[in-house]
Amino acid sequence: MGQKRVGFALLAILLPLLLNASHFIKNDLINPEASKIIEDIGDELSSKTGIYAYVIATNDKLPVGFNMVAYSKKLDSNISKPYVMLIFAPNAMITEKSEDRGRVGLIPSSDELKDLYDAGDVKDATIDVVAAKDKNTKQDKYNIGVVQGYSELADQIADARGVEMTKTIPNETRIIVSILQVLVIFGSILVLWIFMIRPIVMRIKHGKQ
Repeated sequence: MGQKRVGFALLAILLPLLLNASHFIKNDLINPEASKIIEDIGDELSSKTGIYAYVIATNDKLPVGFNMVAYSKKLDSNISKPYVMLIFAPNAMITEKSEDRGRVGLIPSSDELKDLYDAGDVKDATIDVVAAKDKNTKQDKYNIGVVQGYSELADQIADARGVEMTKTIPNETRIIVSILQVLVIFGSILVLWIFMIRPIVMRIKHGKQ
């Protein structure tokens, strides 16, 4: 009888920890390998910042205008706070007439957390992979997209809190965009030099001669 009481006591203590052990609230899509990466990133983020990042990867065909905030609030009673919830719903309807499907949502537990990340960047990191025209299967894109988006979210939160993540993955899209931005700036300077500054310099130079 005493052992049973001890067992129940341990279960009562460990159950909340087990409920909060996973950074997935719902997972219909992501394979074990990708899930492990997300768990590792989530553990590092929460240990270094005290902020939890959760994932809902749902296969549900959410209707047009579906309220993701209300949806998230129904699920946040058994998870640790403060948190940011990444909702990935590739089968969610966008409009009644459009054949395009898929929504990504970011739901923070408080408005203060919104300043720690750029929602557009995180969504782009997720969607760009899924929308890419390549030989990856749809399932592979889901795995890569959610991992990439989650990693971007964790990196931004950690950066805002002044800590460095070691288990996140590089955002290749962000790197490519940065390179393109540098090339565009360089090209603009070159065009400015050729068509505006250089002719002025040459006129001044020849005028003085």
